[in-house]
Amino acid sequence: MTGAIRRVVTVVEESLHELGRPVRTPVRRAAAVAVVANPWLGRGVQDDLSREAAALAPEIAHALSDRLLAALGGATGVEAFGKAAIVGLDGEIEHAGALIHTPFFGDVLRHRTGGESIIVFSDQRAGAGTPLTVPLWHKEHAATRSHYQTITVRVPDGPRPGEIAVIAAASDGPRPNARIGDRRTDAALADHVLDRRNGRSARTSDQREPVS
Repeated sequence: MTGAIRRVVTVVEESLHELGRPVRTPVRRAAAVAVVANPWLGRGVQDDLSREAAALAPEIAHALSDRLLAALGGATGVEAFGKAAIVGLDGEIEHAGALIHTPFFGDVLRHRTGGESIIVFSDQRAGAGTPLTVPLWHKEHAATRSHYQTITVRVPDGPRPGEIAVIAAASDGPRPNARIGDRRTDAALADHVLDRRNGRSARTSDQREPVS
């Protein structure tokens, strides 16, 4: 493992009860965090961050994927995934994006978990110990509303000002007791729902974004 990775933290949570009653299907969520040195610090503003991302992001993605798969029982145990990054206070938010928003990270995570969807994400610039809520959705069908969920993670001593905390997250099922339907089978909204009282809304029934 590269010397750029200072620490790896893995968090696993399991939902067993809601409102004091057992859930229909217990769900495990896992997040793995790699705290790495920011490779772009002290070099001024750079127009191209790809060289460092290509060198570092795949190794981070493999390291985090190893831990997610171990926690959830392999790729067949993963139903939803997400990614995130926190850049330390001396870095740019683009430094966080450079490590998670390219094929060097996303394609590796998708391949290792057997996914096909675009990976939902969050990112921020913050100090050590700041919690970040990581969204997840279905790894094959992003419109599967039952799998919209989150996991919150924090590393007590990271990221330091010159570091980046890179996060991969996954779950082995939907939200506990999910029961709000599915975007793929939603009926089209009637005009009286889409229209405003004093004029038509900017988004009418034939302007809605298609589900991909």
